[in-house]
Amino acid sequence: MPCPLEALIKLFYSLLFAFFLIAHARAEALPPSVREALLKADVPESAVSIVVQEVNQTRPLLHLNEAWPMNPASTMKLLTTFAGLELLSPAYQWKTEAYLDGRLENGVLQGDLVFKGYGDPKFTIEQFWLWLAELRARGLREIRGDLLLDRRFFELPPGSDRSFDSDTVRAYNVSPDALLLNFNTLHLRYRPENGRLRAIIEPPIDEIIVDNQLVTKYAESCDNWDDTILVQATDERLLLQGGYPAECGEREHNLSVLSHTRYVEAVFRAVWQQLGGSFSGKVRDGVVRQEAQLFATHRSEPLSQLIRDINKFSNNVMARQLFLTLTSAGEPAAIASIPRSSAAMRDWLTKKGLDFPELVLENGSGLSHQERISAAHMAQLLQSVTESPFSAELVASLPILGVDGSVKKRLKTSPAASHAHLKTGTLDGVKTLAGFVQARSGKQWIVVFFINHPNAKRAQAAQDALIEWVQGS
Repeated sequence: MPCPLEALIKLFYSLLFAFFLIAHARAEALPPSVREALLKADVPESAVSIVVQEVNQTRPLLHLNEAWPMNPASTMKLLTTFAGLELLSPAYQWKTEAYLDGRLENGVLQGDLVFKGYGDPKFTIEQFWLWLAELRARGLREIRGDLLLDRRFFELPPGSDRSFDSDTVRAYNVSPDALLLNFNTLHLRYRPENGRLRAIIEPPIDEIIVDNQLVTKYAESCDNWDDTILVQATDERLLLQGGYPAECGEREHNLSVLSHTRYVEAVFRAVWQQLGGSFSGKVRDGVVRQEAQLFATHRSEPLSQLIRDINKFSNNVMARQLFLTLTSAGEPAAIASIPRSSAAMRDWLTKKGLDFPELVLENGSGLSHQERISAAHMAQLLQSVTESPFSAELVASLPILGVDGSVKKRLKTSPAASHAHLKTGTLDGVKTLAGFVQARSGKQWIVVFFINHPNAKRAQAAQDALIEWVQGS
């Protein structure tokens, strides 16, 4: 009679063999075009999670490693935006308030002007200009005090302003802020002119010196035209070094080079002066005192419009602003924080009967090394989307294959073009997609395809092959 240890060893190897049989059987179910693309990209099927399931059906047509916790990259925005629609409502608007902490007489404020933010994800330069014009129309001309920025509505942990990677000036690295203005970015336009290269900064800010030391260079391709541009910044100076491919013509990108407070200060001074206002004080963080009087309130576009920017263009800081705002759904009067928003989201999932034990939340945007969800539960979430009264708003926010957003250039000439609404995600070692595909037969399919592997970026062809296979069914 075998000893207990030998029996356990035999059981272990029997289960291991059964596991490999199951894995092999599932791998055989992959369409040949998908399997071949994975082989060509040198991505093993063990690094892939897939679910293909018809809408309103309980059993998937195709599934592979679907229960494994995977890094979803930006497909995590599906969870955040869906939670936002249901917890806050599509009509939800953020507010930004202006207070007068002093006496206003004949257009002159003897005291401080205070801006209080509540996390508006898309308070653009244009909207800010119009709001300041409203302050002028309400009778404010001269400020004989300081501008105070009340940013306390977001309670962020130490280090939350650190960049996701070493490319610190990239727009995707902007940290959330209760008084986020214009995504805290400067728009840089590069224009070759008569053998020289101009660098134009928008909005034009006189207080920032642009030290343009760029030189023109030759490039075989313009796909990664900005890879050799080196940007260094302080609160007063923007240094541009490296090479720019002149044959690529005029190009532009957004950079985050100033702190939130310094950025608001620079833009405020420039716009207020344009509007004929007078201000010689300081701009600093502060609080709204009880004695201060509410002077004007700016309201954002409704959430149903803002989630289009979050999902179609994968705007990370907007997703993070929305994620933090979920605190208001659980505790309306509470200061927004990651733990409170996470608790509100998990409570919402529980009430919907969605049990995702492997779910790991960090910031709700997918710009994270820690966030996790399984392909099976992402598919279950999308199934729940189809049952929601707000399904039309969520689906309309997703990029249309071959048409717009982050999938504008994918499968443009394929029969699948315009027949899929898909959210994609990309990080180093991560390539993901999740969304809906309308098949030639008229059936609606949920498709989730996660790749977590060092060669993930090379495996986009496998994802495209699966989309075409589903659409052609």
